[in-house]
Order: sequence, then structure tokens, then C-alpha cells
Amino acid sequence: MYRKQNILSNIPQAVKGLLIINVAVFAVSFLIESSSNVIVAREIGLYFFKSELFKPYQVITHMFMHGGLMHLVFNMYALWLFGQVIERVWGAKKFLIYFFVTGLGAAVLHSLVQYFQYQALVSGVSPEGLDMFSQINLRTAESIMFVPTVGASGAVFGILLAFGMLFPNVELQLMFVPIPIKAKFFVIGYGALELLLGINNAEGDNIAHFAHLGGMLFGFILIKIWGKGKGPKSNFYTPY
Repeated sequence: MYRKQNILSNIPQAVKGLLIINVAVFAVSFLIESSSNVIVAREIGLYFFKSELFKPYQVITHMFMHGGLMHLVFNMYALWLFGQVIERVWGAKKFLIYFFVTGLGAAVLHSLVQYFQYQALVSGVSPEGLDMFSQINLRTAESIMFVPTVGASGAVFGILLAFGMLFPNVELQLMFVPIPIKAKFFVIGYGALELLLGINNAEGDNIAHFAHLGGMLFGFILIKIWGKGKGPKSNFYTPY
């Protein structure tokens, strides 16, 4: 007898739950914003910690808010594609710990970079000197203080890093790239690109590149800590 399977039936529990929550938050946010003047991102997006709009809970809630449909689709596709593999290796509990550690790590590095950017912009500017403060610098400072950061990208980049470390020699066939590339080279290349874009992001492209790097950095640290536990290394890494 043929039994019709649910589209989510083969997805492990932690990844499934994260997919459902992210899609639900996006749908509810769309409905709220379509029927009122409330901008949900202003409440649950992550503001710079020196901003009057910052609230502590935002370090968690911002990971479940996305800036648009394509932002949501790309993040959820990567979470589904790589996350389910990682969860099957680690189990749901360990995967969720990793997801939130990398998401929080992304917020930490992003906020730290914002702090240094803001200090560099406003240091030494007196009220009398505000008329000399360039419009570009003023817009950048206002953006840091009053534009929230949203998305699960930091955690997703952490998951990508984990896939590259656990399965370094698995070949990925990427869209727009005619030849397969090993996961380890893809992760290294993507990380280098994010660093380059972050450093050269003078005018701002509305992408939190250092949040992506923060997710990868904290993921790397956590994997190294876990890898130093008891038992053979082959129980943690799967080098094929």
C-alpha cells in the first residue's frame, strides 16, 4: 500500500524545527506588517548595543527574522542542505548547541566591529564640529545606531564551516561553477571572500560580513574544543 510522505518527514528534528520557526516568523511578520504600521524587525532585529533601541533578547530573536524572501530562502536552503548532514553526525542536542553558539558568536563579532567603526566615526567630534562631519560618516553612524541586523546567516556560515571540517574532501557541485570543488576549499574561499568584502565595505552593501565570519570563527573554536574530548578523533571527524 502506498503511503504519501510528508515533505518534512525525512528531515531530522532540530533542522526541521528551525526551518518551521524561521518560516513561521517570516509569515507572521509579513501578515503583521501588511495589516498595520508595525515593523517587526524594529522589535526583534538586533540593534547595536549602544543604541537606545537595543534590548537583550534581540541577540536571540534576530536569528529568526529575515529581511526578505530571498534572504530567507537562501538561509533555509543552506540550513536544510548542510544542517541535516551535521545533525545526523552530532545528534539534535549537539547540533542546536552549535547553532546557537555560532549565531551568538556572529552577533558578538558583528557588534564588536560596529563598536570600533562607531568610535572611529564619532571620536573627537564636538557639537561645534558637527557641521564639518561629512554626510557619508553621518549616514554610516546613523546606520550603525538605528538599522537592525537580522537573519540566521551567522549560524548558517557556522554550519557551512562544520561541514567543511567534518567532510573536507566531499566534492560540491556549485551553481555557476562548471567543476566540482572540495568542501574544504569552498569554505576557505568563502571565508576569505567574506573577509575581503567586510574590510572593503566602506560604503556599506547592507550585508553583515563580519557576522558571517563570527559564525565561522566561533564554530571553528567550538569544533576544536569538542575535538579534544576523549576517544579517537575519527569519532568526531569524517574525513572523506
